[in-house]
Amino acid sequence: MGRRNPLPNSRQARRLAMSVMVGLLVIVAALVIRQSAPSQPLSGVGRASDGDSFRLGDSRVRLIGLDAPELDQTCPAPDGPDWACGRAARTALAGLLAKGPVTCRAEGRDRYGRFLARCTIANTDLGAEMVRQGMAVSAGDYWTEHLAARAQALGIWSAGFDLPASWRRQVPDEGLDAR
Repeated sequence: MGRRNPLPNSRQARRLAMSVMVGLLVIVAALVIRQSAPSQPLSGVGRASDGDSFRLGDSRVRLIGLDAPELDQTCPAPDGPDWACGRAARTALAGLLAKGPVTCRAEGRDRYGRFLARCTIANTDLGAEMVRQGMAVSAGDYWTEHLAARAQALGIWSAGFDLPASWRRQVPDEGLDAR
């Protein structure tokens, strides 16, 4: 009886390599589909944390496409002392959230585990409305609203102010973005 060669011949080796590659491609494709598949919408009653983030039940949500003053940020008033623009931004978001249940479409998570989302209440885009009121600036979206609020000197546009991102760089990081 002849001795059997434990090493596969070149045809068997190619088939094995091809099978392994197809298997890896299937796994990678499944992971990509899982990551890009739209998640179930988040919905419910929101509670404002600051001007661009809020709690929705046990979930934390960060509105994307805008940046609002941080909760402790102050802005110069056009004719007097600084005003608590960060708290005013939170109050503005709280006012919008009080109008009814919010529905959000999550597009990922940030480094703090918050859902990054676009959210609406009764067909009103919360991000667009915050920028329209001058309580947030565009951070990639809402340019029309940004320019209109600036032209009308609404909210933080009523006098000079530090962009929220600039203000955060000046203040020691104490988890400001994690609200």
